[in-house]
Amino acid sequence: MSLESVKAHFKQWNREMDVMEFETSSATVDEAAETIGVMPARIAKTLSFRGSEDNAILIVAAGDAKVDNKKFRQKFGFKPRMLSPDEVLEQTGHAIGGVCPFGLKNDLEVFLDVSIQRFETLFPACGSTNSAIELSKVELFQYSSAVEWVDVCKGWEEEALLKVSQQLKV
Repeated sequence: MSLESVKAHFKQWNREMDVMEFETSSATVDEAAETIGVMPARIAKTLSFRGSEDNAILIVAAGDAKVDNKKFRQKFGFKPRMLSPDEVLEQTGHAIGGVCPFGLKNDLEVFLDVSIQRFETLFPACGSTNSAIELSKVELFQYSSAVEWVDVCKGWEEEALLKVSQQLKV
């Protein structure tokens, strides 16, 4: 049902046919990257946190980024606490491995982390453990009804710097 709600969501932009369904799993960042044939960082993962009220908040980040507790707390005013798998399903309507900011069960606030801005296109899941869609940063912001861009992740800058320094040594 979750995949269908995402396709219905994309119908308003005539993009429902762009949802890709795979024979293999795309439930984790590494599986999705392998299945699609891109580097893991280009997988746009959706992380679910307890909000200040009853509703969750979603952070969409690059596949190589990790939430920075200090940055998160500074931005939102509370400690980041991820939802349990049951809570994720209850809040989003999507099971772990297919969570995305589209076709949501509840009206949740979505934030995009700056870690994804370094890519022209990204691949978020589409509500199932074997689906994705290729979207530009602008489309991802629009289609997810994102509130704003935030800087709440770490790890990805170091990875990017390491790759640049390795290229300079070659």
